[in-house]
Amino acid sequence: MKYTGMPWGMWMIFKNSFKKQLINVLGYTAERAEEITKMSEKRYKEIIDGLPEFEKEDRFKMNIVNCAMLSAFYLNMDEKPSLEKMTEYYKKSMMTKPMILFCRMSGKNKFSGKDIEGMCKTALLKAADRNPYSWNMEYYPYENGRGYEARFTKCGICTLMKELGIEEIIPAMCRLDYTMSEAGGVSDFQRQYTLASGGPYCDCGYYKKEKR
Repeated sequence: MKYTGMPWGMWMIFKNSFKKQLINVLGYTAERAEEITKMSEKRYKEIIDGLPEFEKEDRFKMNIVNCAMLSAFYLNMDEKPSLEKMTEYYKKSMMTKPMILFCRMSGKNKFSGKDIEGMCKTALLKAADRNPYSWNMEYYPYENGRGYEARFTKCGICTLMKELGIEEIIPAMCRLDYTMSEAGGVSDFQRQYTLASGGPYCDCGYYKKEKR
């Protein structure tokens, strides 16, 4: 994957947030946070350059870019935080005001015909059969139009983080699914299994919020 376009753009959008949370969540000094950020940019570029290009129709390129960013910072931290701290760190780094707005705007189209069509196309694509850093997904609509489940049988985050030797923080990324669903305002997210914890798949269940 080339370090141009979206990967570079995502770094420019989020690097200051990741640096800020090194201070606010993990207690680094501003000076050390700056040093870690500079080292992380180099590591991020190395990770991105080692990834294959994603197919045009693959909607999960951004997911692996976010994974590369978190991995780069984690690999350059002086001490490895607990999973709880990393979960808080990633959540606060990602959930900036623009990101919250993006979730709200995306929420307006959740469960729409276009959204469901996109889920069905993604399920048919099976991109991970050709790219181990992507995802394979199955789409299951719930009865009575209550929402749907996206069931993942292959996960690019698991592949990349295991290669980097940092699979212990995969759950920190998984937890953001709940946060983004909540920010979207139209769905309740539920999950029973994850591939990272040895489950048969990752079940991402989106239930329509009841109107009050």
